[in-house]
Amino acid sequence: MRKILHIDMDAFYASVEQRDDPGLRGRPVVVAWRGARSVVCAASYEARVFGVRSAMPAARAERLCPEAVFVPPDFARYKAVSRQVREIFLRHTDLVEPLSLDEAYLDVTEPKVPSPSATESARMIRAEIREATSLTASAGVAPNKFVAKIASDWNKPDGLFVVRPSQVEAFLAPLPVGKIPGVGKVMEKKLADIGVATVADLRTVALEELQARFGSFGAGLYRRARGIDERPVEPDQPVQSISTEDTFASDLLLEDLGPAIDALAAKAWAARGRTERIGHTVVLKLKTAQFRILTRSHTPSTPPASLAEFTAIAQALRERVALPPGTRYRLVGVGLSGFRDRDESLDQAELFPYETA
Repeated sequence: MRKILHIDMDAFYASVEQRDDPGLRGRPVVVAWRGARSVVCAASYEARVFGVRSAMPAARAERLCPEAVFVPPDFARYKAVSRQVREIFLRHTDLVEPLSLDEAYLDVTEPKVPSPSATESARMIRAEIREATSLTASAGVAPNKFVAKIASDWNKPDGLFVVRPSQVEAFLAPLPVGKIPGVGKVMEKKLADIGVATVADLRTVALEELQARFGSFGAGLYRRARGIDERPVEPDQPVQSISTEDTFASDLLLEDLGPAIDALAAKAWAARGRTERIGHTVVLKLKTAQFRILTRSHTPSTPPASLAEFTAIAQALRERVALPPGTRYRLVGVGLSGFRDRDESLDQAELFPYETA
């Protein structure tokens, strides 16, 4: 039986700002650039009381909380603190899987620092984070990643919640199905249409029916409803995708996006140069003025070999956008995905040396 921790820094960016500026402590802090096009990067717990959340438009956050203090993000500072936290994790286990700057999974089944239990390991790690950074972290302790991630959110902020193996099914049963990764608003509606609102409801649906309706995702739902998650904690995961995006000061028409796509492609291509793996799929992401998100992608017969080739594909993907000509866009992103190791890419080229019609 594995012992998994999910550790999540509390309101990380906002907490760093409050730590470094005593005048911000106890006040509603919103980490975001001001302006109609900006979005919230993080909100302190004082701001969350007013309904402010990450990823919402900054203008809306200001309407919800007129007293909020807006602070522009300082990612270099946040990354420095994240490195401190990562070093603490690695004192306890080499099995650390970062999810972002402020959260990670840890497998402490065989900890490097002697500990009587995973719960005690979590307590020690949280105490060391507080001592080293003057920040708080919340932790979930469980036999797998899926349950640990839900548990870490249970007693936030500065909380610890433990779900023992014998408690997993009872813990999950009353939760809304939206707590299951991958179940968004659309999937929630589809499940509601068959009478499923909670994890307990989901358990009443046969595996065969879930697979018939939702394919392989249905099989995943069946497992998660029973608290089954066999994914290991994977340190140093290989690059899977690289992307950059930009939100415009004013909405643009599709034909006006060319310069932005050129600039973003150059940034993504430069980032690609920091990995030995090879990306095969070019992705174009757009967000309309009405906040509708759409993506278009293309996987050529051979991976893009130059910035010019990569950019040309990204530009051409606009032709596959079928929205009305007058549609305006507030955001564009360019990315490269489908990364494989160099040897694997060569093997694929040898298996399929010719482009087929």
